[in-house]
Amino acid sequence: MADQTHVLFVEDDDVIREATQLALERDGFAVTAMPDGLSGLEAFRADRPDIALLDVMVPGLDGVSLCRRIRDESTVPVIMLSARADSIDVVLGLEAGADDYVTKPFDGAVLVARIRAVLRRFGHAGGGERADDSAAAADGGVLTFGELEIDTEGMEVRRAGEPVGLTPTEMRLLLEFSSAPGTVLSRDKLLERVWDYGWGGDTRVVDVHVQRLRTKIGQDRIETVRGFGYKLKA
Repeated sequence: MADQTHVLFVEDDDVIREATQLALERDGFAVTAMPDGLSGLEAFRADRPDIALLDVMVPGLDGVSLCRRIRDESTVPVIMLSARADSIDVVLGLEAGADDYVTKPFDGAVLVARIRAVLRRFGHAGGGERADDSAAAADGGVLTFGELEIDTEGMEVRRAGEPVGLTPTEMRLLLEFSSAPGTVLSRDKLLERVWDYGWGGDTRVVDVHVQRLRTKIGQDRIETVRGFGYKLKA
């Protein structure tokens, strides 16, 4: 039990909650399932799970608000569950700090694959082995881009000497950009490298994370190349 991955699952639909909990437990996860946002927040604080699955529309404290509360306290990975792929709730959830989302109704195997992909990403938030130290002024694994410093070994970022708090997903994204400064990276390539998608995914995930990263490292540090993707200014 001690080495099981602990999942917090917040879903108000009894049938979906129970069926999903059973499916996840069959795949070896330990699951704490809650029917509303307030009890979900209490469970998060009490149990400190390895990952949180949050339905957008839950009573008491909606999934987006719950995600914000969790993100204020932790960098634990969060996957939002949304009933509509085109819903603005998807973007709101990502802006609140979610790392990914899954559309309902979902296949159990797809959900498990997403969970494992996120956990792999968080288990090695680096990927710094792809960083090219010759691309920027580097000293002992520290890449420097103007006032931005990226310690690829310590997994720390500073801007003008001040520490910048990044989630593991944001760190992976920044490391991808810093591995090839000045090179345009397409959204599909970023989905493959950062989110471990071996197939096409929703590029809104990339766009929202890039915007979140910009607010932390500087709006002008990552440039949009229309029709192609993004690049880090060297």
